[in-house]
Amino acid sequence: MSNGGGGSLQITMRARRVARVGLLSGVLLAAGALPVQAVAESLTATQIVERNVSARGGLAAWHNLKTLSVSGKMDAGTGDSQVRSRRIAQGSMGASLRRQHQAALDAAAKSSANQQVQLPFTLEMKRPNRSRLEIQFAGKTAVQVYDGTNGWKVRPFLNRNEVEPFTADEARAEATKTDMDGLLIDYAAKGNKVELVGVEPVAGQNAYKLKVTSGSGEARNVWVDTKSFLDVRVEGVSRRMDGKMHKVYVYQRDFKSVQGLVMPYLCETAVEGYPQTHRMVIESISVNKELADARFSKPELTPTAPVAAMATRPLAAAAVPATATGK
Repeated sequence: MSNGGGGSLQITMRARRVARVGLLSGVLLAAGALPVQAVAESLTATQIVERNVSARGGLAAWHNLKTLSVSGKMDAGTGDSQVRSRRIAQGSMGASLRRQHQAALDAAAKSSANQQVQLPFTLEMKRPNRSRLEIQFAGKTAVQVYDGTNGWKVRPFLNRNEVEPFTADEARAEATKTDMDGLLIDYAAKGNKVELVGVEPVAGQNAYKLKVTSGSGEARNVWVDTKSFLDVRVEGVSRRMDGKMHKVYVYQRDFKSVQGLVMPYLCETAVEGYPQTHRMVIESISVNKELADARFSKPELTPTAPVAAMATRPLAAAAVPATATGK
């Protein structure tokens, strides 16, 4: 992949995936603690799931959850990559604007080459399986929408100001993604099966490894801390990189209560075979905010402001309609 358009595409695709995998995988509350050895020897898979559900706020609270709105910042590569992408975005500027920005871009390339770039994002989800994700990138706003059956994306940072359908891999990932509940809540009602594989360390702490198999036979793993019963590690949907499929794992930390539901405010995504991880820092979560169904339909493009102006405006004021996404 080249360092031009391909580089910026890889960054934003990675950022979107972080947002998807990180948020859909689950949320949680600390439960009681028995000695690790005693718990590991006595609990069945069903009992572990029951404690996990209780720790996350209980079934009643999750059944009452209809919409979820999340905003924050996510890692998306190093500063020199963002500078390259901004140069691509410059291609749509007039000559005078390009001259005004060139000096700033050159300085940014030198000062931020090794610094991780964080992109503002807004994610909204609505049952059943509807989602909308917006990411501010290179002075513009990328959009990804899924209505439960079909998906679309808008990538203005590549000067592609058009609505494109999901690729085959993106459609597959959406069709197999988890909903807002994660893998364990209501697993039996969803036609899934859970087995206890064993106990493994996650970030230095013992965790139960649970294998969750869907009715279609697809299996993914969840690691539940033996003391807190929180989902501290979740296997995401495998992703294609360099022409091969790679497993994805999401580490969930910094849990906080939001209207009786406990959710991770820090999600770190790791792709098997790649040393660099990507963090998503949650700054705000709203539960059961009113979200119109139209927010999850095929996007309609509106005239965009010049890149110079958009770069200084908050995400909510960008030309693309406000956000919503289902995970």
